[in-house]
Amino acid sequence: MSTQASRTGLSQAEAEARLIGEGYNELPRAQRRTPLRILVEVLREPMLALLACGGLIYLLLGDLQEAVLLLVFGAMSILITVVQEARTERVLESLRDLTSPRALVIRDGERRRIAGREVTRGDLVVLVEGDRVPADAMLADCRDLQVDESLLTGESVPVRKQVAGAPAEDRGPGGDDQPFVYSGSLVVRGEGIAVVTATGPRSEIGKIGQTLQALQAEQPRLKQQMARLVRLCAIGGAAVSLAAVVLYGTLRGEWLQAVLAGIAIGMSMLPEEFPVVLTVFMAMGAWRISKARVLTRRAAAIETLGAATVLCTDKTGTLTQNQMSVAELRLADGTCLRTSSIEPAHIEPNVVELVRCAAMASSPEPFDPMEKAFHDLVRAWPTNDRASSGWRLTRSYGLRPELLAMTQLWDNVDAPGYLAAAKGAPEAIARLCKLSESDQASMRENVDVMAGNGLRVLAIAIADHDGEALPSSQEGFAFRFLGLIGIADPIRKSVAAAVRECRSAGIRITMITGDYPATARAIASEAGLEASSVLTGAQIAAMDDVELGKFTKSVNVFARITPDQKLRIVQAMKADGETVAMTGDGVNDAPSLKAAHIGIAMGARGTDVAREASSIVLLDDDFGSIVSAIRLGRRIYDNLRKAMTFIFAVHVPIAGLALFPLAFGLPLILSPVHIAFLELIIDPVCSLVFEAEREERDVMSRPPRRADAPLFTWALICWSVLQGLVAFALVALTFAIALRGGMPPDEARALAFFSLVLCIVGLVLVNRSFSASFASALFRPNAALVWILSAVAAILATSLLWGPASALFRFGPLHMDDLTVTLGAGLVLLVLLELLKPIWAARLRS
Repeated sequence: MSTQASRTGLSQAEAEARLIGEGYNELPRAQRRTPLRILVEVLREPMLALLACGGLIYLLLGDLQEAVLLLVFGAMSILITVVQEARTERVLESLRDLTSPRALVIRDGERRRIAGREVTRGDLVVLVEGDRVPADAMLADCRDLQVDESLLTGESVPVRKQVAGAPAEDRGPGGDDQPFVYSGSLVVRGEGIAVVTATGPRSEIGKIGQTLQALQAEQPRLKQQMARLVRLCAIGGAAVSLAAVVLYGTLRGEWLQAVLAGIAIGMSMLPEEFPVVLTVFMAMGAWRISKARVLTRRAAAIETLGAATVLCTDKTGTLTQNQMSVAELRLADGTCLRTSSIEPAHIEPNVVELVRCAAMASSPEPFDPMEKAFHDLVRAWPTNDRASSGWRLTRSYGLRPELLAMTQLWDNVDAPGYLAAAKGAPEAIARLCKLSESDQASMRENVDVMAGNGLRVLAIAIADHDGEALPSSQEGFAFRFLGLIGIADPIRKSVAAAVRECRSAGIRITMITGDYPATARAIASEAGLEASSVLTGAQIAAMDDVELGKFTKSVNVFARITPDQKLRIVQAMKADGETVAMTGDGVNDAPSLKAAHIGIAMGARGTDVAREASSIVLLDDDFGSIVSAIRLGRRIYDNLRKAMTFIFAVHVPIAGLALFPLAFGLPLILSPVHIAFLELIIDPVCSLVFEAEREERDVMSRPPRRADAPLFTWALICWSVLQGLVAFALVALTFAIALRGGMPPDEARALAFFSLVLCIVGLVLVNRSFSASFASALFRPNAALVWILSAVAAILATSLLWGPASALFRFGPLHMDDLTVTLGAGLVLLVLLELLKPIWAARLRS
């Protein structure tokens, strides 16, 4: 491709046109749920089957109105469910777009991060260590590039890549020194720029037919609990319904009515809301968390967030702003210079050499904030140093775990010879420069002073190299130490408040960084962490796991930590019973992210490897976003428990009122029509009202719940049953007294049904909060609740005042004193349960 094209890439207009013509860079989704597919799934629900059976029986009895009403209610139930499921699917689709691996492309001459699915043929993709290749591409430029293609070939050994000197034939994945890279493979070393040749189903991974099933998470624990509970309730409901049919038919001899009564009981006891609520809460919860700039990749992370007891965070970009600038220079002779006080017109040559070498030791087109700071400083100083022109990057020597330094080798196009520029950890540069013991001691003193001021310290070295043969490693150059550079990275404004909030929530914050102990202590103190003791990587290396576990209980700052030591820290905390959340961004962070209960990857600067190993991605890399996610996670879990408590509670009076007349020979209160109407109230209340509930006042001032705590505790079940029994007793007593007082059965039925609906409203208000505040039950803002209660009031008024509706429900007329009785039942329930709530409040939060 031309030099101009290699610099500018596609224009945005060209890229959009190709996306329209060729489609997005993604594999076809066989499991995509359309509204029609959702409708088919809804029609299989047992509740609708029971409604259909009820309608058929009414037709056999010749009651056309009742049959039509059941079908109308069934259609309304289908509509509500399809709308909710379609909304959930749209949310999931949006989340899938967010989870698409990010790609760095060059468009209109500028580098920009886009979703991997938006990469198109002809795009220039920038590849760096840790990235997942977003599409099949041919290299236009690369330096020390190695790629893991095991996803395609099964071969775990990375392969070397190089730019083709002439047109090359694509022989497929595998093999060294090829100029092609493939979608799904991982860059494990070096960097490069490639031109996209194939996307989506046209890529190698698309041709192989790689399915997305391998990437699907295991079924969450909550879903397993829910499925087990639904099965138990369904079995119990079927047994009770069958017994009721036999009892009714035997005692009264009306078998068709007996079947109707059995259907009513089955509908009343079938908790079909459970799976709907779980689906809606998880999808909407993930969406709410994404609004806080946090992407939830696995639903199980939402339930685990509220149980986190330790939050392990790195420093750069998470606690700090990741907006680096060079603040201080220390030359080899010990001279200290603050960049803010340097006059560009009077810069000493050795100062220029130090800064210029730092820039040459970095990527020519930097993306890393630290390397950008070096280049920005060079551009700000007018210099005519020998590196300003005539040098071409020849080779890169990358960072190694055993040598934390990198070297860029430059070739002078105007004269023979090479220049090697190195930057890295001071101890690594000291090793490369072969400094004496006294010089190393002097360097350490300077490093400690700079680190104590909160600066990140890097050492810079330079070497000249003559001859054609190039060393195989950095140790082969005769480096000369130039000095130290201190980089400032201000702490984020939100960090101190977020740390205080975590402390009040019983969450311990630990900082794990590769920086120096003095720097780590300074930043930790500024962030509000307790930093009286710091544990270093060297100390951890000398410990066994048992000894390390003792320190991880009390130490909050870990410095000079390598990725494998980060994994050991996580495992030690887990062994101590902690629920660990861990942040990370690099390829080597993936094991610790996967080992943690909650792996949190950086979205802006993190690698695709880290993101795929994590359960949560911070889209803005901000520590405050983690705390927001924990707050939302606790709120979502609380609201889910509230919804489940309400579902348990509301089915008790409905089932009881279906059985009560059978047991005492009274007229039936509830028929399938009434229960179908009640389901129209219960479904949106569960999935809309409780999902929209605000957080509890103490959501971030109570300790984390146990990680193994079940969603359905015995305290919650007992509290639910107690609520339901109180509601049942009030409505049954109202019905029995009305009949005993001579009220006609139709009027008594209307009185009992209205009382039941108002008791259900009372159950909603009671379960809006786990606290004992009566005011919170009535006055907590919730727009969804207002709309649903208004709709319920309108429908009840219609059923009472409009003759045809009253006839369909078999309601007799109610007078003002009757309505006062029904309102009184709801108020008595609300007041009584609010008085009882303090006894259960502490147990319900556990």
